[in-house]
Amino acid sequence: MSDENQVELEARLEEQEVFEPSEEFVAQANVSDPDIYEEFEENWPQSWERAAEMIDWDESYDEVLDDSNPPFYKWFTGGKLNASYNCVDRHVENGDKNRVAIKWEGEHGETRTYTYQDLYREVNEFAAALRAQGVEEDDVVTLYMPMVPELPIAMLACARIGAPHSVVFAGFSAEALATRMNSADSRCLVTCDGYYRRGDALDHLDKANEGLDGVDHGVDSVVVVDRLGEDGFDHELRGNQHDWDDLMAEHAGERVEPVERDAEDMLFLMYTSGTTGQPKGVKHTTGGYLSYATWTSHAVLDIEKEDTYWCSADIGWITGHSYIVYGPLALGTTTVMYEGTPDFPNRDRLWDIIEKYAVDIFYTAPTAIRAFMKWGSRFPEQHDLSSLRLLGTVGEPINPRAWKWYYKHIGNEECPVVDTWWQTETGGMMVTTLPGVCDMKPGSAGPPLPGIDAQIVDTSGTEVDAGRAGYLTVNKPWPGMLRTLYKNDERFVQEYWQEYSDVNSDDSDDWVYFPEDGAKVDDDGYITVLGRVDDVINVSGHRLGTMEIESAIVGVEGVAEAAVVGANHELKGEAVYAYVITEDGAEGGEELRGRIIEGVEDAIGPIARPEEVVFTPELPKTRSGKIMRRLLEDVANGEELGNTSTLRNPEIVDTIARQVEQQRN
Repeated sequence: MSDENQVELEARLEEQEVFEPSEEFVAQANVSDPDIYEEFEENWPQSWERAAEMIDWDESYDEVLDDSNPPFYKWFTGGKLNASYNCVDRHVENGDKNRVAIKWEGEHGETRTYTYQDLYREVNEFAAALRAQGVEEDDVVTLYMPMVPELPIAMLACARIGAPHSVVFAGFSAEALATRMNSADSRCLVTCDGYYRRGDALDHLDKANEGLDGVDHGVDSVVVVDRLGEDGFDHELRGNQHDWDDLMAEHAGERVEPVERDAEDMLFLMYTSGTTGQPKGVKHTTGGYLSYATWTSHAVLDIEKEDTYWCSADIGWITGHSYIVYGPLALGTTTVMYEGTPDFPNRDRLWDIIEKYAVDIFYTAPTAIRAFMKWGSRFPEQHDLSSLRLLGTVGEPINPRAWKWYYKHIGNEECPVVDTWWQTETGGMMVTTLPGVCDMKPGSAGPPLPGIDAQIVDTSGTEVDAGRAGYLTVNKPWPGMLRTLYKNDERFVQEYWQEYSDVNSDDSDDWVYFPEDGAKVDDDGYITVLGRVDDVINVSGHRLGTMEIESAIVGVEGVAEAAVVGANHELKGEAVYAYVITEDGAEGGEELRGRIIEGVEDAIGPIARPEEVVFTPELPKTRSGKIMRRLLEDVANGEELGNTSTLRNPEIVDTIARQVEQQRN
């Protein structure tokens, strides 16, 4: 970054708006003592006992942290517990059996409600069914399911019998399912006949069967949930396939004692993308993960058991694991699950659900918030959202303009907003404000949580000055961290620990976790995450982060969402192409195009000036909401378009290509 642009960045940081939580919120917050940061630092790592104390242990642990073999850290060693017991049984035993555990809303408006007693019964019955199918302790069970209640029931049943689960997002392909089952040597699959998306019934079992045909080893048992009923596809179950309802009826009333698990025993595998193209099996263990998910749900999301809480993520991702299932249920609260999309049948669907269930806490993604902005404030204004006490964002950095829209139109300028940075690998939140302690700065996630030693460094590992961009690192272990990559310790070290660590050292202080995100920090220690360091465009030798350019574009009045890619350029090497969705009522013409270019130049500098600004009604996205920038690069370079079968809106790619061609002519 040039000195001139650095001065501009520092000036913008100084002008950043600050919002304070209300006195009413602070008075009721689970965590409201500012000294908590100092207490964690002075008593680290023993300070993490406060997280362990939030869950029940069959046997107490001997040691909080075993750091004798970095980076293979162990937490709460010697402790014994069961995650299913902590999320279900203890609430039944403590007198909360009639409290609602799960409120489920189907896409067509059908509902199901499970009390903790209901959950206890069904988890036990399915645990008995799994055992009858030959599933034993430490066997990996694959769950390939949409957002139906049977998914968390199956997860907790697996945890009950000590069988790690591996949830595969229902939108993934048959090949992705086979790859993950092969990697995990999984011989049991739980899936469903189909599910609904935007009013249509999708055939899921056909895709699951195709995936099963690609599994290299034998699959002993497949359990199929009948989600569609009369709308189903008349599947004939194979010889090793069993109907969920039949199994539950067969094991009705059975009870299974929770298996005592060591704190370091695996709770679940979660596969995530890797730089080699092969998915990485992230291994999370029972004691550290569960305590960390529970404590962060309590401290950051401010969850009380009396709350109705809603995280709109899919359980196929880590957010759904930590903050739909394990954290909230360990706290004994009511967690909401929704099967469908935010705009079906109407664009007020989420606000209708919040009003219907009087939701207290709402946790969603910036991608969704930008869509809400585009649709306009008239949709939330049609509903009573006064039950809301706290708002959260997760999944990617949120730009200041979207943050303020969320704060104003959804939270009525009364609900604190926690902007949370974390990863599949971290298990839970790492950088964010504590809503009862910290002021909020739109666009900045916040300081590292108590006990988290996060720093912004340069390429040599030296901390950068406030206002300067660098690389986010974590310098101490934490309870929710991944323990390794499944059956690949070497890749675990290479992927996460080699960049800034002394790999020849036995001293745990010499090991640094590198999540491959760029960031900057201000004078107050608030971290603004800039995005993946490999999401860069090299313009005339200058490496520009796509996230920073996109944030500048979305900060322009009239812009709802943007995606930036690099395209081949004869002189510059690469040029910036910006694909832009306008807000409801805004016109995507030359006037707005000029303001976008001006906004990027003002925010970053002339080097980041977009070569082309293409207005489009939609961006190509996967079914999970991820923008397919690879296809946008193909369009910008005039190349043959790659595979669009994984998109939820494949038709938009041709539309964008035609618009680019028209602009060039």
